[in-house]
Amino acid sequence: MHGVSPLISPADLAQLITESGPERPVVLDVRYRIGGPPALADYRAGHLPGAVFVDMNTVLAGPPGTAGRHPLPDPARLADHLSSAGVGDRSLVVCYDDVDGSVAGRAWWLLRWLGLAADRVRVLDGGYAGWVAEGLPVSADVPSPVRAVLTPRPGSMPVLDADGAADTARRGLLLDARAPARYRGETEPIDPRAGHVPGARNAPFAEHLGPDTVLLVRAHYFYVSAVKKPAPIPAATPSAT
Repeated sequence: MHGVSPLISPADLAQLITESGPERPVVLDVRYRIGGPPALADYRAGHLPGAVFVDMNTVLAGPPGTAGRHPLPDPARLADHLSSAGVGDRSLVVCYDDVDGSVAGRAWWLLRWLGLAADRVRVLDGGYAGWVAEGLPVSADVPSPVRAVLTPRPGSMPVLDADGAADTARRGLLLDARAPARYRGETEPIDPRAGHVPGARNAPFAEHLGPDTVLLVRAHYFYVSAVKKPAPIPAATPSAT
């Protein structure tokens, strides 16, 4: 694999947060619970030293409506929130959650979309659980970050609308990263319609991880989950999310 990895190990992050210069990262705690309770209580109980809590519903997404449950946020508003968390144009930023990396991955993508360079944004491999499992320190102190200057430059990452996603599913490869039961339409706890975009393949986030919550990198995984034609599953057309 070429280029800078989007992941950082707990040991490497622990070393970086001892720095006092420009390479000291801004650490964002983006823990989130679908359906609640709010993860802010978890943050207050303990988080990585110096980490700033960033809320999924109010910061990492726009208001729900016709654009979906978690549409892209307004870039200027997102930049303002991140600036107040200490994120600047050249900051090194590390995001973490405590589930399957999906929320931290969203935060990574949004920072890249907003204009931060690929070598300035990372996801903590293993998340909060991986950090704790290595015996690294946690803190209940809430930091007071110095506001930084973050210039929003949205468009640095490609975006598909609903029609574009449907076309990709027909002509190329569209991955649905939700749990298999939701993909199959057997259950739907939060969205108004069950099922998946017709033609989408299921590559669930949870199956990207090993038992230690560390990301698995297996060439055959992508073959089995994404390339190999799955058994036919009745599809629905759920509302945008």
